Amino acid sequence: MVHVTGPIETTTHTARIADDIRSKIEAGSLQVGDRLPTLPDLQTAYGCSSTIAREAIRLLQQRGLVVTRQGSGSYVRAIPRRRILRGRLIRRDPARGYIMPAAATAQEPWQTHGQPQAATVPAPSTVADVLGINVGTPTVRRRRVTSPAGEVPFQLIDTWIHPDGVVDAPQAGAPDTGPGGYLDRLEEAGHGPMSWSERLRIRVPTADEARLLGISSALPVAELARIGSSARWGRPIEVTICVIPGDRVELMTDLDRDETARWPTSPVIVAQ
Repeated sequence: MVHVTGPIETTTHTARIADDIRSKIEAGSLQVGDRLPTLPDLQTAYGCSSTIAREAIRLLQQRGLVVTRQGSGSYVRAIPRRRILRGRLIRRDPARGYIMPAAATAQEPWQTHGQPQAATVPAPSTVADVLGINVGTPTVRRRRVTSPAGEVPFQLIDTWIHPDGVVDAPQAGAPDTGPGGYLDRLEEAGHGPMSWSERLRIRVPTADEARLLGISSALPVAELARIGSSARWGRPIEVTICVIPGDRVELMTDLDRDETARWPTSPVIVAQ
């Protein structure tokens, strides 16, 4: 139980209450279908006003953790979790351009939350390291937050394009990249055929990532970085970093047998 005393900023108090309830859901002390405490009970438990208690519930609704039923109360809802089959095949659609493995199995409509952004911002250390530029170098970042239609934000996707790549293909950094997207523009500018590799790691989100995804800053996220290399340069020209809350995805990979693992197995011949 968390009881906050003394003066505190309303938004901070609200977030702390919502984070504490979320931690109870994640720990299993509040399970799917359980009814949350009433507003008066929340006021007593957290030493807050009815306004703050109501805002905390609203914040949990925005995060997709609870659902409120008129005249009945608020209940824990199941957190949508998706299994994504990670393959190695890159496909292509005439209108959309390249389709990477993470999206290749999606059979449902997806939506973008807010407007996609294309802006020149200082490159953070992780991006600078991949692109081989100095930390803080002004770099084009294409940002979007997406999810299956009708659901809360599922992933934050940031694409960073090497400054020299934008010099070669200015439209790759523009809001409207044209048919096929920024990858087509880079390849048309002499960097094709591009090749890609992926890296996966688990970490805690930044404050900005937690805000955009509507999650607690304590919830681990999966970071999938796809690095695109220029055929002309022989090194990275762009990197796309996808950040997904750890409670919303399972990554799957089909395993293939090597020749040494063929079936039926060859009989073992023991030398006499």
